[in-house]
Parts: sequence; structure tokens; C-alpha cells
Amino acid sequence: MVTDTPVGEGPPCDDEVLTDLVPMLRRVVGSRVKDPHTVDDLVQETLARVVAAGSRVDPDLIAHYAAVTARNLVASMAEKNDRARSRSHLLVDHAVVESPATDVLRQEQRALVSAALARLPAADRDLLVQHEVEGEDTRTMAAGRGTTPGAVAARLSRARASLRVEYLLVAEGIEPPTDRCRPVLRALSSGDRRRQRELDASGHLLACSSCARIRSELLERREEAADESAVRVPVQRDADVVLARQRGRELAAEAGFAPVDQTVIATAISEITRNIVKFALRGELVISLVSAGGRRGIRVVARDVGPGIEDPERAMTDGYSTYQGLGLGLPGARRLMDRLELESVLGEGTTVTMEKWLP
Repeated sequence: MVTDTPVGEGPPCDDEVLTDLVPMLRRVVGSRVKDPHTVDDLVQETLARVVAAGSRVDPDLIAHYAAVTARNLVASMAEKNDRARSRSHLLVDHAVVESPATDVLRQEQRALVSAALARLPAADRDLLVQHEVEGEDTRTMAAGRGTTPGAVAARLSRARASLRVEYLLVAEGIEPPTDRCRPVLRALSSGDRRRQRELDASGHLLACSSCARIRSELLERREEAADESAVRVPVQRDADVVLARQRGRELAAEAGFAPVDQTVIATAISEITRNIVKFALRGELVISLVSAGGRRGIRVVARDVGPGIEDPERAMTDGYSTYQGLGLGLPGARRLMDRLELESVLGEGTTVTMEKWLP
């Protein structure tokens, strides 16, 4: 994986310029494409190329440049779709038939989850059902409650921690013997170390055999839940770049980022995944919500199996390129995000870690 910043590229456009272009680009693309998700993807790709142009385009002509770029992208997409349709007869759908045992296990798990949900406060239960079952995003939920997406996300995290506790108590047939059991278990489940110290969780676990009995499994489930909350996108072809960008934008919206920041994050993701497709055999993008020091944000980790970068430090320098591409590359992605770290081993592959934080 290497950077693809063109030599002589200027700094990226201001956020205000990008924001002003969005309505016009939606009209241009929307007049030719009907699917709203595809419209979003093409507008995003256009913005990435406008940013890449930097100072090479006269500010008075930036809107014209963006409109022409959008039309060219629509035309390219139509050509690719025509080729895909001509080869669709080569695709084979292999149906996977589940065994009866799998269905029985699923029914048992549903029964345990239902019993655990019934033990939660009504407000937490409704929140989880609305988000996990009905598919409501945190922004919509926040608007209906008169609060912020970040506050809803924090409440969801606490509700999931409580649900893990109740699930294990039901599964193990344990009735907590003291009033301290549930608070301690919830602090362990949520990973709240400050609360664990306040409750003297270590001392309680030594004295309470019931809590000690499920402690290890509770911590394992918390780690699994944290891993499952991440969005994973395998990257190997151009279509994966579009999917990764879309997933990143969705998760950024869930975290509470403003539309302009969603665009910035999606653009950075686009640049990193495009490098994987261009230079590596295959890769994977992992996008997750993170919190630290009272702040919330989004983390993107891109790993690939490829040739690696011979000079990582030089690859992070503006103007470095091994081919004349249109993208921003690693230096551009670093400017867009709050943090970007690069690790690369020749002959093995590259890992890029990026973070963006809410104000």
C-alpha cells in the first residue's frame, strides 16, 4: 500500500466549499441515478476528487469542475453496470441449509434473551428494541427524546452491559444473593473501572461465589460484544471501496458527527481502501465507535496483505507518489482525520489506523 497524492497538489478544500457543493451535486447525480444510496456514493466520490484537485482548479470554476466530474462518474458507473449484467449468467448461488440443531439452539438463545430483557427497566428495554430490532439510528432516537445522539449511544452501551449480566444470570440459574451483586456485575460488564473501584469489585468477587462464578464469562462476552459492534468490510475490488465508505458514513452518523464530518470521514476511508484495491492482494477495514477521556469518536483500522511500503515516512509526505492518481492518499487522509498511524512490513502488508473525535 502506498500513497497516491499527485505531485504539486494543494491543500484540501474548506469544509464550507464542500458543503455548498453537495446540493448541486445531488441534483446532477440524482437526475441520472434513482437509487439514493448510489447517489450518496457518487456525490462522495466526486467530493473526494474535488478535494484532491486542491489548488489546481480555479476557485471560480470549482462548481463546474465538480459537476463535470460527477457526470463522468455516473457514466463510468453505467458502463461498469452494463459489463456486470452481461456476465451475470456466470454467477451461481449456493444456498446454505441449516441443520435442525442450529434452529433449536437459536430458539433457546432467543428464550434466554427474552427473559433477560424482561428483567431490564422498561426504558432500557424499549431503547434496545428500538435500536437493535427496529433498526432506528441514534440520531432519530435522540430527536424523539429531545437529547443528543451521543447521549443515546451512551445509554445504549449501559443497557447492553445490563443485558449481558441478566442473560448470564438467567442462563446459569443464579439469583444474586446480595444487593451489591448486580451493580458490581454491571460495572464489570461495562468496563467501568472507576465504578469498580467505588464498589470494591475485587473484594466482592472474593466474598461472593455466585458473582465469581460468572465473572470470566461476563468479561469474555463483553469483549465479544465490543468486537461485534465493529463494522468489518473485506476489501479486494472497487465495489468494496464504495461499501466501506457507506458503512463509515453510517457509523459516523450514529456516533453523532455532523454531515460535513461524515463526509470527511467517508473521504478518508475511501482513500485508504482505494490504496488496498490498487496495491494489495486483499485487505479488511474495521470501523468502530470508541470513547476515551469523556470523548466519543470513530476508529478506522485498515489492514492488507500486500507488498508493504518501503519507506513509510516518505509515504506520509505530501507530493510522494508511485503513480499519478487522483486521490488524496495517506497525507490527505491524515489531514482529514485527527490521528493517523502507519505500520508496514515489506512483503507482508500494511496497517493504517485513523481516528476522528467529536468536538
